[in-house]
Amino acid sequence: MEPDKKIVVTRRKFLDLSAKGAVATTALLGGFPSIVPASVFGKNAPSNRINIGAIGVGRISRTHDMPGVWQYDNALIMAVCDVDSKRVEEGKQLVNGVYAKKTGKSYDGVKGYGDYRELLANKDIDAVLISTPDHWHAPMVVHAVEAGKDVYMQKPASLTISEGRLMADAVKRTGRIMQVGSQQRSTTQFRYAAELVRNGRIGKLKTVYVGLPGDPSGEVEPEMPIPKNLNYDMWLGTTPEVYYTEKRVHPQVGYDRPGWLRCEQFGAGMITGWGSHHIDCSHWAMDTEYTGPIEIWGKADFPKSGLWDVHGIFRTEALYENGVHMIVSNELPNGIKFEGTDGWIFVSRGDASVTASDPIAKQNAAKALDASDPKIITSVIGPNEIHLPVSKEHHGNWLESIVSRKEPIAPAEVGHRSCSACLLHHAAMKLPRKLYWDPKKEQFKNDPEANKLLARTQRSAYAIKTVASSKTAKSR
Repeated sequence: MEPDKKIVVTRRKFLDLSAKGAVATTALLGGFPSIVPASVFGKNAPSNRINIGAIGVGRISRTHDMPGVWQYDNALIMAVCDVDSKRVEEGKQLVNGVYAKKTGKSYDGVKGYGDYRELLANKDIDAVLISTPDHWHAPMVVHAVEAGKDVYMQKPASLTISEGRLMADAVKRTGRIMQVGSQQRSTTQFRYAAELVRNGRIGKLKTVYVGLPGDPSGEVEPEMPIPKNLNYDMWLGTTPEVYYTEKRVHPQVGYDRPGWLRCEQFGAGMITGWGSHHIDCSHWAMDTEYTGPIEIWGKADFPKSGLWDVHGIFRTEALYENGVHMIVSNELPNGIKFEGTDGWIFVSRGDASVTASDPIAKQNAAKALDASDPKIITSVIGPNEIHLPVSKEHHGNWLESIVSRKEPIAPAEVGHRSCSACLLHHAAMKLPRKLYWDPKKEQFKNDPEANKLLARTQRSAYAIKTVASSKTAKSR
């Protein structure tokens, strides 16, 4: 193939190539799931088993997070929790059924909870999966680590930047293991693309293009009676009281994609929903995991009416201190394109999805890895070059970290910085001017209006109250 012709590798072909050694680097071989046998931890030693409670047992928990854990014999999901009592019972049935099949005999060992605080008080539980709506992520992590639990939390890290900072600080202060559900870090092609960029295979990195899926708007939805099986007040959590309607929460029948994902009260839309994945992997390649942009600007269309009010078509841009220019838009192909002085690399999930109801990108192709020159993809990363940490499977990596007490592949501070960058892009959608950000102070420069976007008023019954803040309040 001539050097001026690009190479396109599908996800399946890429994995086949790496398995056969066509891409000659050991770093490529780390993207495959591996089951840790019970014998590693002592098959008959329950004290060596990691007991886990699943908080939030909806779509993402049932199809991604709990299956990600129950495949490992050194972990046991012993409890499920949800504010919807019907989902608690269905969650118990699901997990009990899985363990019955694994053991070949009847199983009824899963306990159900309606209040996550009661689950956290259970001394037998070592760690928790948090698979709730976005607005509950940071508060639950803070409470969980302060209760002595290790945590796997679905992305994005937080609803606001200030909440994210409280979360990351609580994890550091308590010394607990926390993995953010940015599972692309445990996918071969994303790590390999980051290594290629870090090792200069496209020359000096100049521009990063991040393409995200979009979300449609919706109609005005009528107020409905709150189902008896739903603790709606707790579901709202820190956010304002608003009337119940089914499409604001989750389906009462089945586990289709929930409506809260398109309500700004509970999340920022695709800028954090998928942006937390792609901007995180961009930071990995840019070597900016512990910082953020210094300038952000852009625009977006927002629905004028209807229940679903997250951003529609948008284009936002950011400049980093190292001179890299990032462009984020839902009108770009879903994935990340790194453009340098000597070529480009495009990386995506290819034809893979996490759940069957994932949104469809505007231009979704089965490309896992694509480059301006085939030599970029097939080049060998030498032993003295940069090799990024390898995770074979995201939930497995978390379990390994719980045992070793070493940082997982997507730790709290990195997850916070990725989410913060997304929320900065969201702020740029709201304000019609260039914003100037101080990554160290985590404040906008000379912009009181923009700094108001860093936090939201919280209902007192559910506001984040950390042990550190409580001690400070008592000492005053």
